[in-house]
Amino acid sequence: MSRATPWILTVGGGIGLFASFELILDKFALLADPDASLFCDINPVVSCGSVIMTEEASAFGFANPILGLIGFAVVITLGVLALAKVELPRWVWIGLNIGALFGVSFMMWLMWQSLYVIGALCPWCMVVWAVTILIFWNVTVDNLVSGRINLGTGVAEIAGALRWFLVAGTYLIIAGLIFVRWLDFWLGRS
Repeated sequence: MSRATPWILTVGGGIGLFASFELILDKFALLADPDASLFCDINPVVSCGSVIMTEEASAFGFANPILGLIGFAVVITLGVLALAKVELPRWVWIGLNIGALFGVSFMMWLMWQSLYVIGALCPWCMVVWAVTILIFWNVTVDNLVSGRINLGTGVAEIAGALRWFLVAGTYLIIAGLIFVRWLDFWLGRS
């Protein structure tokens, strides 16, 4: 396991938990007062309020951040155990990888909805996107490199060498999609 992974799980999970909690508080604020002004409502493009009250924000019939509260609490727990050098069984790491895969897949769907259906960006959601991507790639690469997921030595070596490229590449693709989606806004043409 990379020496960074336990820290990424612990700190990234903490950041994700905090962002999920803030999203829940913002949801409660809007439920109490639909005209509430949220701290994260910055402009027409960067606006939590425009995102939080949509159908997509409750994809499973309840507020999506509840999944974040649960998922990131598990991530933090496993990160702390890894920091304490507790030897976790293979099935725990595979389970974490499956959870991270679900998380990053759901996050990509929500990102797509945010960009192309809702038409607004939620800053707290983007924090969750960032840590979910970081956690997913690090857990996946660690599982490949350690042999917990066996796709062959070559794949493990390539994944190990490209770990940070995969993270940075994913961030750059998302940043590019955001830039292109609101190009006129960013350039002051709208």
